[in-house]
Amino acid sequence: MGITVKSMGLVGLGMVAGVAASFQFSALAQRADGPLPLEELRQLSDVFGLIKTDYVESVDDKKLVQDAIAGMVSSLDPHSVYLDKKAFREMRESVQGKFVGIGIEVSMEDGYVKVVSPIEDSPAYKAGIKAGDLITRLDGVPLKGLSLDDSIKKMRGEPRTKVVLTLSRKGEDKPIIVPIVREEIRVQSVKAKLVEPGYVWLRIAQFQEPTVDDMVKKLTALYAQNPAIKGIVLDLRNDPGGLVPGAIGVSAAFLPKDSVVVSTNGQLADSKQTFYAQPAFYASRNGGDPLARLPAAVKTVPMVVLVNAGSASASEIVAGALQDYKRAIVMGSQTFGKGSVQTLRQLTPDTAVKLTTARYYTPKGREIQAKGIVPDVAVDETAEGDGLNSLRLREADLVKHLANGDEKDARPVRHDELEEEQRILALAKKQKPVEFGSKDDFQLAQALNHFKGVPVKMARVDTLDEKRAEDILVKPETKSDIKPEDKKAPVSKVK
Repeated sequence: MGITVKSMGLVGLGMVAGVAASFQFSALAQRADGPLPLEELRQLSDVFGLIKTDYVESVDDKKLVQDAIAGMVSSLDPHSVYLDKKAFREMRESVQGKFVGIGIEVSMEDGYVKVVSPIEDSPAYKAGIKAGDLITRLDGVPLKGLSLDDSIKKMRGEPRTKVVLTLSRKGEDKPIIVPIVREEIRVQSVKAKLVEPGYVWLRIAQFQEPTVDDMVKKLTALYAQNPAIKGIVLDLRNDPGGLVPGAIGVSAAFLPKDSVVVSTNGQLADSKQTFYAQPAFYASRNGGDPLARLPAAVKTVPMVVLVNAGSASASEIVAGALQDYKRAIVMGSQTFGKGSVQTLRQLTPDTAVKLTTARYYTPKGREIQAKGIVPDVAVDETAEGDGLNSLRLREADLVKHLANGDEKDARPVRHDELEEEQRILALAKKQKPVEFGSKDDFQLAQALNHFKGVPVKMARVDTLDEKRAEDILVKPETKSDIKPEDKKAPVSKVK
């Protein structure tokens, strides 16, 4: 997975309705290794002929072939997919941080499209679409039975055209009808501000081509405004991933030069690579080192990284690298767990196959796939609890997901956990959506408490057995610093 002009790494949460997907650009397809299965190919040819001669109505040859390719690729795992001309064009546009759509990150669940997260400031976000919503119909037409790719295509369209979504939401008895006008969405990759004197909130919503340059500009401006920065909160919550060079560049900004950021491993020789905190792995095509403009103080300033179940792929690369080097405290909840790399192989100038080709690993060799990053300090989304975030879909929940070598059989669900789920759903109905970076952002407030040496209110543990709670909520290296004062709301002061 070399990062060159012709080959650029990209990872992300998965197929998104007008958002970044995950792939590695490569213009050359690979030849089959070994003889082709001629008997099976004859069967495929026979079925093609039968459809042409016997089907009730005429079917276009090109459509049959494309659908056969799409079915073959999508049967592998949730992130491998065939991209036709339109989908390929939209994919390339999304890498640049702009696209036409409604602005939601999605996955499949029980044959329906499930909202992983609405993109901030998008039409879907403004219309009140929530994480966990199931999209059952588009313009009154049921989505049941359609592939995720086909559903996404139906959500795409021209700017200023309307689409009507029918939603099923937990806790609501009736379907919710939401009309949304499609827009060209420009995702603002980086936001930054002084939330208090001396403390910076740096949010990365998605890793794109301009992410590293935008981060450098914003941090440089903040340091010019207030040179005595005492702490940086790197907010990766609901960040679905994006370009690997962006993730490497963001990590390199805070790590020692030449540090290992991430490694990959797969069948092909070029999928067995290690990526370092060096300009060759993150600098844009224009050349030069954008990080050279950063104040030297960013290498040593105390850091907290905020993550949640919507933090995936490239954001997990960053969180994992900073955690492995103990450069930052990771705070929040366990991440999504997408630890696979997709490679985009062009079939024609206008079509391609996005194929999973490798797994990626943190600097210490930890596998992220189907597990994610476990925070050093678990903190709920709000003071009342984690809300729907605790019930969000993760990689391990996806059908046909790549297994993690450490995965065990599913743990049986206890009765008290079912009661806890009902409690969370009831609580979530009363909660307002969290505005990241606002004065009401509970997790951000806990990060600031950590910088100031004030007790941090940790996640609830009353529904977990003591051993499991200890393993999940506190990393071994921080246990000696934890002084729980209350079982339902343990308090931590991490040095």
